[in-house]
Amino acid sequence: MMQNVTLASSNAGKIREFEGLLTPLGWRVTGQDQLGIVGAEEPHRTFLENALSKARHVARVAGTAALADDSGLCVSALQGAPGVDSAHFSGPERDDQRNNMALLQALAGQDRREAYYYCVLVWLNHADDPTPWVAEGRWYGEIGQCCVGNGGFGYDPLFRPKGLDKTAAQLTMVEKNRMSHRALAWQQLVARIQG
Repeated sequence: MMQNVTLASSNAGKIREFEGLLTPLGWRVTGQDQLGIVGAEEPHRTFLENALSKARHVARVAGTAALADDSGLCVSALQGAPGVDSAHFSGPERDDQRNNMALLQALAGQDRREAYYYCVLVWLNHADDPTPWVAEGRWYGEIGQCCVGNGGFGYDPLFRPKGLDKTAAQLTMVEKNRMSHRALAWQQLVARIQG
């Protein structure tokens, strides 16, 4: 029998990724928008605080288990930016293309292009769960000179994972779910969910 978990996200790309990861484990994933839940504020300056805030909010409103992630791109030459501001790097609206262009502009003339995607996952069995499960993952690579590929979302067309000769936007969903920051965090969390 499928169990319900509400994902504290309105991002269609993230919802697809988590459906691919959770459905085989017997969990039905519902995005917060599908339940009419307005996302929680994300005022914090750390990924962990934002993820925990989102998970508690969704668990309380939905009355189900909740899964939240906070993730973003951290670029060495930019002292970790865009970081927690990854979704809004180019301004208040969420626009992947504009964010990618803003990142390229911020790195203009930079030789150092090392970066990593970071993800923290928080799982709550209920809104007042005093022992949330927390996992994290980092996916190392570098920022390319131009956007390449049509898959993925966010900065994937610019992010070239370490050891690969293509961008994250050129990976299949199966490949990405095996090596991404979210997949690495997921590997830590899955044993707890199965237990």
